[in-house]
Amino acid sequence: MRYALLFPGQGSQRIGMGSDFRRLSPKAVALFDAASRMLGYDLPELCQNGPIERLSETQFTQPALFVASCAGLECLREMAEVRPFAVAGHSVGEYAALYAAGSFSFEVGLALVRERARLMQVAAQQRPGAMAAILGLDAEGVEECCRRAAPQGLVTVANLNSPGQVVVSGEEAGVSAATELAREAGAKRAVRLQVSGGFHSPLMDGAGEALAEAVANADLRDPDPGVVANVTARYCRSGKEVAANLRQQISGAVRWEASMRVLERDGVEQVFEIGAGNVLVGLMRRISPGIPAMAVDSEESLMAAGAALRCDD
Repeated sequence: MRYALLFPGQGSQRIGMGSDFRRLSPKAVALFDAASRMLGYDLPELCQNGPIERLSETQFTQPALFVASCAGLECLREMAEVRPFAVAGHSVGEYAALYAAGSFSFEVGLALVRERARLMQVAAQQRPGAMAAILGLDAEGVEECCRRAAPQGLVTVANLNSPGQVVVSGEEAGVSAATELAREAGAKRAVRLQVSGGFHSPLMDGAGEALAEAVANADLRDPDPGVVANVTARYCRSGKEVAANLRQQISGAVRWEASMRVLERDGVEQVFEIGAGNVLVGLMRRISPGIPAMAVDSEESLMAAGAALRCDD
């Protein structure tokens, strides 16, 4: 069976995330403990008990998601031989995908995620912004709304998630104008996202430039298998490409639908979303309903995924 591993991004965090992984696997416990030492706070306590308001702050959300995804992956590796055809991650989830592909160690990945989250938080404070999901309007229609809204304030397409789900990001006035224009153009809904900034927009350019130094100093190896990168929707197969993609990713659009089309084109027969929640499973069902998608975020789903992979051995 040709399968891919997917890793979720911001918005998938929830109270209790990673708890089953820690209960089932000493390796998962070790990753959470190592993360707590690196981060300087009790990550298992935050993930288990919250509060959700703190867990949803960018500086805490991104490390928590990375660690939960890595812990889930290690649980799965203890149950079966994990040999994906490809991996991909949505926004910060791309860091877990790179860990899965051996592009960097857990410690290097967590250090980069911690710095990314810090820089994005700072950028959001310096240049405040907003994000909104436009539902029921195609990408071209949303892009036109952004162009027409530009005189009101900076706004751009941030996430091309699936057919009929496009996220815009930018300055408050620009996002407000774009969402109103989208409604007039026939969008079914325009939903504000509960985020602290205008992520994946030029408001994050400063964060990307600052992250470049950390990326340049990191030990990055060629990923194996290939990682379908957010900013290009193409396979990334070298450490040099990894560095370039991570620098661009903070302010560039997440081309998720196009990334999943690459997997579909190349004959992927199953995808597993590892970490927290099932957002990417839902997107895959809208993008490629013929490809079975399974969320791996609990004991029950972990056992099912492990059984599926053992049958494939």
